[in-house]
Amino acid sequence: MPSQRDILNKISAVKKTRQITRAMNMVAAAKLRGVQEKTERFQPYAAKYAEVLASLSSGVSPDVHPLLVQPEKVEKVGLILLTADRGLCGSFNMNLINAGLRFAKERQAAGQQVEHFLVGRKARDFHRRRGVNVDNALTGVMNTVDFDLAVQVARMGMNAFLAGEVQEVYMVYSHFRSMAAQIPTVVKLLPISPDMAGEAAPTKEGPSLEYLTEPSAEQILVDLLPRFVNVTVYSGLLNTATSEQAARMAAMDNATKNCKEMINTLTLAYNKARQASITAELMDIVGGAEALKG
Repeated sequence: MPSQRDILNKISAVKKTRQITRAMNMVAAAKLRGVQEKTERFQPYAAKYAEVLASLSSGVSPDVHPLLVQPEKVEKVGLILLTADRGLCGSFNMNLINAGLRFAKERQAAGQQVEHFLVGRKARDFHRRRGVNVDNALTGVMNTVDFDLAVQVARMGMNAFLAGEVQEVYMVYSHFRSMAAQIPTVVKLLPISPDMAGEAAPTKEGPSLEYLTEPSAEQILVDLLPRFVNVTVYSGLLNTATSEQAARMAAMDNATKNCKEMINTLTLAYNKARQASITAELMDIVGGAEALKG
């Protein structure tokens, strides 16, 4: 049975841990408010961008831009996997990694190779342990998500696609639905089709809008298509960053509650040990007194 001093040391250590988890919960809450607000402000822009692009690209030839050309045969696909740089957020990172592994396994079963583009230290470290090539990896970048990062991530996939190294590019990210639900999601980035842009745009009742453009739709698409990939990646980065902070808040809240329960359990064990010690001392005194009487 542990001594009273050992139990007190454990109680002190758990109290310090509770202070740390409580502080990390508050930091995650502060970061969540900032990135969630940024995500909510960006979603209408991304939806309208997808709506306009779907309308413009529906009536043009795929030969207008290389990003529209559909491959005759898919032999290799690129997978952009977004994770966090840090842990202590429950199963958040492993859920994203497992989604990427399932996608890769399905493609390999179909006879296709998978080229990994990794964003986040957790994705890089996991694939490095598995012996996967991690040359195409960005780490230490998820703490501050901005549009420049989205351009950098999107460029990795677009360069590989335009060079013919891969015939399709997909992205795995965490879709932030609510504080309790962060859904690992796979979205196709390249090649772009009107159907893809239409799926990203909000559904509306009534006839679709036709846009009159100057210059022509073909000329506008030359600029819009690469930016659409950037916008989609940026939306994925924002959702992943928001999901990370929500998952860390939940994990630290659970850890704080567990610390409180452990402190209560250890306090009860300390009181029992103290009571047993007092009882033993009383028995020694009574035994000594009885011996003196005899």
